[in-house]
Amino acid sequence: MNVVETIAEMKRLRRELVEPVGFVPTMGFLHNGHLELVRRAKAENSSVVVSIFVNPTQFGPQEDFESYPRDLPRDLAMLETVKTDLVFVPSADEMYPPQFDSWVNVEGVTERLEGAIRPGHFKGVATVVAKLFNIVQPTKAYFGQKDAQQVVVIKKMLADLNMNLEVVTVPTVREPDGLAMSSRNTYLKPDERQAAVVLYQALTLAQGLWRKGEKDAGRIRQVMREFIQQQPLAGKIDYISITNAETLRELDIIKPPAIVLLAVKIGKPRLIDNIVLV
Repeated sequence: MNVVETIAEMKRLRRELVEPVGFVPTMGFLHNGHLELVRRAKAENSSVVVSIFVNPTQFGPQEDFESYPRDLPRDLAMLETVKTDLVFVPSADEMYPPQFDSWVNVEGVTERLEGAIRPGHFKGVATVVAKLFNIVQPTKAYFGQKDAQQVVVIKKMLADLNMNLEVVTVPTVREPDGLAMSSRNTYLKPDERQAAVVLYQALTLAQGLWRKGEKDAGRIRQVMREFIQQQPLAGKIDYISITNAETLRELDIIKPPAIVLLAVKIGKPRLIDNIVLV
């Protein structure tokens, strides 16, 4: 497994990889959800590249960039176990040199949900992902369903800018009790970790209501809100949303393809999750 830090070296080694090439962009502090993306990429491609880069431009002024968990030796050891071919670990200066002034701004699908709560977040996401795609030149790129809005934004960017690759969405990997795997789960105290399962429980409650014939999105959102509020450690609910899975437009009457998304604070950590209604 080769590990490179510069764009020039990444491009040089990229020319030596056997096609097709799968790519998994990450911010590090890997867990089994990330490894599942790599496994999927390995199954569908001859070579796999993983990037590890905590992207400063997608963090707001009051967010956790400085404290975001990092452990590169641990990450590299984990990537060895799934036979990753090449790992790209650039610095912030490498990705954003002095006088960097070009940005990718995807509109429409970024205006609600995470985009409304975290202004500028998706501008940073789209820009760094576009840069990584240009550097790595993958055949396919792999993203987790947990970050559902991010996937929609990236697919929109690919379509609008005619980028020549395919995005593959991999189902959310969960802990045995249903909590979606996330690097930010490390912020949870033991009692908060137990309480955090309320997110998945609320989502499965919504799915169950829908499967029984409930199509009123407002009714389901209200039931979810009341359920979450019964958990004493659940704090601010940033949103509970039922949208079209492709446009992220809010639905009044549920009609597939639809997705239920939520963002809730459990103690200080803010967690997101979603479930697709199919």
